[in-house]
Amino acid sequence: MPILPCEPDIFPADLLDEHILAEDRTPWWVLYTMSRREKHLMRRLVAAEIAFYAPLVNRRKRSPGGRLRTTYTPLFPSYVFLHADDEQRRAALATQCVSRCLNVPDAAGLLHDLRQIRRLLESAAPLTLETQLEPGRRIRVCSGALIGLEGTVLRRHGQRRLLVAVEFLQQGASVQIEDCAVEPID
Repeated sequence: MPILPCEPDIFPADLLDEHILAEDRTPWWVLYTMSRREKHLMRRLVAAEIAFYAPLVNRRKRSPGGRLRTTYTPLFPSYVFLHADDEQRRAALATQCVSRCLNVPDAAGLLHDLRQIRRLLESAAPLTLETQLEPGRRIRVCSGALIGLEGTVLRRHGQRRLLVAVEFLQQGASVQIEDCAVEPID
């Protein structure tokens, strides 16, 4: 049983849909929150109806008494991706949850990376947070639930993994893949 129910990690729910943002010129911002304030900021943004994305993953651990606990933690701790005009950005900064606001020079690249992260999370495959990106061979998944995702090949503990990164943050998530499910990108 979860300690608290999972809250929305995206607002509005169709924020990352292809057809929604095709012609939208609203800028993207990356908010760096104060320590452990991501969910509080997310609640305030939903109340103010300001668009954001902050991917959450569930973590299952046993309590000292042996009970299985589920918590929902940010995939990228202290980061919230904000899709807002300047007035909405100032409203987000006024929440007292934000330490820094970073301008995103390549909004299209960030949007592509966020869509891939969203698909990876929706696949429900076990993820590993990757905080230090490494150079590797670029690949595309050609079969299975993750078809179409692009990323980099990593080797961890004898496993081949697909790293899907948010280049702006130099962080990402990786998932185990089979050799036959991928093809190299030239």
